[in-house]
Amino acid sequence: MTNSANCRILLVDDEEGLRFTLSSLLKHEGYQVDTAASHVDAIVCLQTEHYALAFVDIMLAGDSGINLLRDIKAISPTTQVVMFTGYPEVKSAAAAVRLGAFDYITKPLRTETLLLVTRHALNSKRINDDLERYRANMDAIFRTVVDSIVMVNKDGRLAHFNSTAEKICGYNRDLIGSDAATLHLGCDGSCHTALLETLSSKAPSEIRRHECHSPKGKNRIVSITATPVIETDGTVSGAVAVIRDETQLVELEHALRKRSQFQGVVGASAAMQKVYSLIEALADVPTTVLIYGESGTGKELVAAALHHSGSRAAGPFVKVNCSALSESLLESELFGHVRGAFTGAIADKAGRFQRAHNGTLFLDEIADISPAIQMRLLRVLQEGEFERVGESVSRKVDVRIIAATNRNLAEMVKQGTFREDLYYRLDVVRLVVPALRERRDDLDLLVTHFIAKCNTKLGRHIQGVSNDVLALFHSHAWPGNVRELEHALERASILCKSDIIAVHDLPQDLIDSTRVGIDSFLTAAPSPALLKKKLSLEEALAMSGGNKTHAANLLGVSRLTVYRQIKKSQAK
Repeated sequence: MTNSANCRILLVDDEEGLRFTLSSLLKHEGYQVDTAASHVDAIVCLQTEHYALAFVDIMLAGDSGINLLRDIKAISPTTQVVMFTGYPEVKSAAAAVRLGAFDYITKPLRTETLLLVTRHALNSKRINDDLERYRANMDAIFRTVVDSIVMVNKDGRLAHFNSTAEKICGYNRDLIGSDAATLHLGCDGSCHTALLETLSSKAPSEIRRHECHSPKGKNRIVSITATPVIETDGTVSGAVAVIRDETQLVELEHALRKRSQFQGVVGASAAMQKVYSLIEALADVPTTVLIYGESGTGKELVAAALHHSGSRAAGPFVKVNCSALSESLLESELFGHVRGAFTGAIADKAGRFQRAHNGTLFLDEIADISPAIQMRLLRVLQEGEFERVGESVSRKVDVRIIAATNRNLAEMVKQGTFREDLYYRLDVVRLVVPALRERRDDLDLLVTHFIAKCNTKLGRHIQGVSNDVLALFHSHAWPGNVRELEHALERASILCKSDIIAVHDLPQDLIDSTRVGIDSFLTAAPSPALLKKKLSLEEALAMSGGNKTHAANLLGVSRLTVYRQIKKSQAK
């Protein structure tokens, strides 16, 4: 029930006696009452006080109560209005109700009728106010929640949705009341399916990590949770679905997982994961990158990955091996030349810088360039312009420089063979490619990758390598790094007579170098690193060349145990 002391009522009538009588009755019941004799007086009251209820005579002196009803609803929409008149007409009653009047009563007014209508009107206002607060709270929640929210009524028709669903899924107000089963928004309608399933079963339903094809063309990964709306009497009046966009979360999970390959670079070890992360961080910045790494580690592949991962991927990726050309040829290759610049220059030629405009220029073996080339390269890095050989006109160029070396440039700076200012221009960000011996965890993956590559190149059907080969690979120092491994497997693929590469298919120098390393090791106790590897009997025998004493030393067991294991395996 409504507390009458908190309810203020406005009474508008041009009869002073009626105003006094009705005001006294309502005040006796505990209501706060203000009175007005005209439309103008009523407006003044409405502008200074908020009224829960207004009684308005439909016939005011010189005006119509219908006009006042319109003004009340404009000034205070939540105020309940009861119209009364001594001359009831169907037309005026209909107009009053259409404009928002709560009730329409006739004079003479009975006390019981007046008080009953007052209570009903105020209770109705309380209910309306509660509903409005609930709606406002729901709207606030709907606006705040970043997930899409969609509601259907008990008949499976669209009842409500929030702004996120409108923006992402394409809902609009014209769809309110549409059957969810037939509603098409350019997607597969999984959220509607979940809502209707919940309505049918009266139980929550969930769809996890669903690929949603939105009407705007961007595929998203979403999780949908549908829950029935249950009234106090236990009946289901509808269902609500929360559609959570987990696309970024899934992408992050993928990024955090070990990647076995990135833009053509193969490796799943912790060392390579760091390289991948650094490539991603540097992909879209114009910063010059200096790639360090031993010969054969794949510095060119890393440079290509940097180029193809960023915004310059659509531009050219131009490579120059600085150690393969003389100073004069390298100058012409880098900067180009004009006709007649030197003997043999029979036509103008665009240099690598010009060809790499809006793209990336990869300078491999940067440590081998001459002091003169170093000076010209420094100018391009500082000013972004150069001149072709034999030309005095400067040309602007937008090129990202990625350089690579297997030498210690800092030491060369100390020795005076490399310009210090150029070194600091190149070494803005350093990216170190680990040697193969530092990422032995990648050996199995690299073997699989190169065998597949050889099969495609040579038309072979090699399935893999033997355990002896794998053990030999893990014991080799790989001074030539990944390139050495690739060449060894390509040669073995050519010579292999079966579908499994055996030790005798490998290059002899690889076998010999590995045996020397094993023999020198076997004179001493096995290292903790090798013991930690937990070699199998077959691997130990392969690494020891069949020497059972040495195999036992590798395994950390007695020779008698090795003999027993061999006998046991032969008996199987």
